Amino acid sequence: MTTTLHRDRTRRSLVFRLGTPEVSGMLRIRLLACCVGLAAVTVLLLLTGIALGDFPLTLSDVATALLGLGDRGNMLIVHELRLPRAMLGLLAGAAFAMSGAVFQTMTRNPLASPDMIGISAGASTAVVAGLVLGIGSQLGTQVLGLIGGLAGALVIYLLAWRRGTTGYRIVLVGIGVSWMCVATTDYLLSIAYPWQAHKAVGWLVGSLNDRTWDHAVTLMWAMAVLVPATVMLSRWSRDLQLGDRVAIVLGTPLQLARLLLVVTGVGLVAFATAATGPILFVALAAPQIARRLAGMAWPPLLASGLTGSAMVLAADLVVRKLVPLVLPTGSPLPVGVATAALAAPVLLWLLVRTNRSGSGG
Repeated sequence: MTTTLHRDRTRRSLVFRLGTPEVSGMLRIRLLACCVGLAAVTVLLLLTGIALGDFPLTLSDVATALLGLGDRGNMLIVHELRLPRAMLGLLAGAAFAMSGAVFQTMTRNPLASPDMIGISAGASTAVVAGLVLGIGSQLGTQVLGLIGGLAGALVIYLLAWRRGTTGYRIVLVGIGVSWMCVATTDYLLSIAYPWQAHKAVGWLVGSLNDRTWDHAVTLMWAMAVLVPATVMLSRWSRDLQLGDRVAIVLGTPLQLARLLLVVTGVGLVAFATAATGPILFVALAAPQIARRLAGMAWPPLLASGLTGSAMVLAADLVVRKLVPLVLPTGSPLPVGVATAALAAPVLLWLLVRTNRSGSGG
């Protein structure tokens, strides 16, 4: 195998070519540095989150236990008690953020995240209906959330169809479906018994509390299929970001590309929502933060996923360790409270930019 590397004249990218197999491509230096930095921050947050608890461990103890070495007590604490929560935060953050990157790129709108266009709201309505009315309650919140998210996406796609779909129609129809689901969820909460409403609200905010390996493993298997598929479709996503006419000139099958991107994007957010509940604003904010860190015109997929993981892991540390210092509570706050508080300024900033540009971005 032979490998050649060339630096372009602007010194902003590396062009590579492999001899066997014959593969060539271009690496953006700033994007590569961004991904490496985000990966380092994410790993540090993951290890810190595992180390902190009622029985604190050092980072070296955590690393040793993760390798299957060291004290058996530390291995029990790490593998059985803390690692499931940390892995779920890592995976769910990445899934929400990558789904947001897919929708924002496909629709060419920074506000078009699954939170805003009804997919998360559909999952919420299904879970609350199951808890309050007992419809499908035997399936559990995880399966109900998955069914609700997929059903919401199907309704949006069918209503947006008129001899094909466009990103603009998907966003408009999605906002309408979102508010219908929110109204239905509010009505169900108003007729619920107090214990039912308490349980439903705890799920609606999005939480990592009381999650086990069952939640993390299910999401892990789903992402093992959906993430490679999303990466393979990323070229079509970037073509759509340039506009329908340019995408057609580049040979992109518009409707097939939109359908497959919607399926993968909805799959990511539906499985993540089923595992943790709708952790708000991660899908909206993470792709925009990653885009600016990488200095690109569209949200980069891998950097968005790493940003989402870092956001959820950091928010989990905040609700577990910082909030109790100033606001004593009986149990840890749901992680969705912190992500909403941290990402709300990002939403306001995006709205201001949208208003000033007058073009949705």
